[in-house]
Amino acid sequence: MSKKNKHKNNPDKAIFALSQHIFDFLSEHRGKQFNHKQIASAVGANHGNNKNLVLEALYNMVDTGKIMEGQKGKFYLEGQPPSIEIEGRIQVTQRGFAFVMTEQVKEDIFIERNNLLNALDGDTVAVKLKKKRSGGKPEGVVTGVVHRAHETLVGIVEINKKFAFVRPSNQRIHVDIYVPLEHLGQAKNGDKVLVRLTDWPVGAQSPFGRIVEVFGKPGTHKAEMHAIMAEFNLPVKFPKEVEDFANKLTDNITPAEIAKRRDFRDTLTFTIDPYDAKDFDDALSVKFLRDDKEHGKIWEIGVHIADVSYYVKPHTVLDKDAFERATSVYLVDRVVPMLPEILSNQICSLRPHEDKFTYSVVFDMTEDARILHTWYGRTVIHSDKRFTYEEAQEIIETGTGNHHQEVLLLDKMAKIMRKARLKQGALELHSQEVKFKLDENGKPLGVFMKVQKDSNRLIEEFMLLANKAVASL
Repeated sequence: MSKKNKHKNNPDKAIFALSQHIFDFLSEHRGKQFNHKQIASAVGANHGNNKNLVLEALYNMVDTGKIMEGQKGKFYLEGQPPSIEIEGRIQVTQRGFAFVMTEQVKEDIFIERNNLLNALDGDTVAVKLKKKRSGGKPEGVVTGVVHRAHETLVGIVEINKKFAFVRPSNQRIHVDIYVPLEHLGQAKNGDKVLVRLTDWPVGAQSPFGRIVEVFGKPGTHKAEMHAIMAEFNLPVKFPKEVEDFANKLTDNITPAEIAKRRDFRDTLTFTIDPYDAKDFDDALSVKFLRDDKEHGKIWEIGVHIADVSYYVKPHTVLDKDAFERATSVYLVDRVVPMLPEILSNQICSLRPHEDKFTYSVVFDMTEDARILHTWYGRTVIHSDKRFTYEEAQEIIETGTGNHHQEVLLLDKMAKIMRKARLKQGALELHSQEVKFKLDENGKPLGVFMKVQKDSNRLIEEFMLLANKAVASL
């Protein structure tokens, strides 16, 4: 039974008396919404069983049309629901109108261009809902900016005799930024620049800004790459304190730490990565264990990941900076790393012929890829060989080359696992990845499509296997 039906037309005198008090209270506060607890307190019925009587009275009044029920059990007197101010993230279209997304309203709220106030795309804004048209979608008016999404913007500067404007590269930023001539810095007309927003005076059509960096002429490689990094807040350099902290770290593999780990340094181990990779963060190891009457040949297959946590301790400046960066970002001609190069490319990179600390998932497996036992833990490894995908692929296709028996075994297992995974309903995505060939100045010389071959899938399957095993813990 619904609340409305449960409480409908209750003749109790106490309910009638309460209804009069409630009506008087809501009459004094027309247009405002209150929940039943607030109403009970206002009419002096917030003790004992009176709260239940208030609910009965409220739903009686709703059913008889004396009052209205608004959002989430709130009540108000007559007419349309009052204006509600909410917060949400605004998305401005290229045509200038916008939508605000919020969990407080099911549908996105439409904002006309002249109701944006001084909000920019991505800002968190306060919005007042307008009276909803019959059958229409929610509409609103921006009443304030709670948080700016952009402190700086990338754009092209246009300089006039008395002032300048920066035309943002982001087409969702619907206004130009006004820059007084004294805040131009070294910028020249037509330069691609980074402008910092300084103010947006009441009544001004555009925000005010100060140019803080000049990238150069649009279209040049250096200008465009630096502009991309600035636009997406990709830090070019590490703070000095982070670099200093990282430079004090050493890659000494001490006997005391080795004693705490499982030692794989005598087990054949190798990496398989792109030919232009500079850091190697995962490796595979292969070791024959025994012949088994029931299962045939049993192999120990290790999936090893660089143990970055050994060097990046919680709450250090290194940890805090890595948390802010979240991940490494790969651009056409460079990588913006999550960790300083001494860690990502040296200490934590599983380079060949060097002892390295790792975290591993180790499987005892049959040659038909059945898992008999799984072990997890911290390890130390020594990579014997660095394969490129092309080198590993050649071994798979020709059956010859360094460590070909082990590579062919892993390829066989990977294909069995992949077939079983797809049969179980795994999602298979086919997409083409573009690769650019650049000259020494970063200028593109050609474009080609990267092709996923067996060597790529080999690594993919064992990484998926390790992740699945860890997720099941």
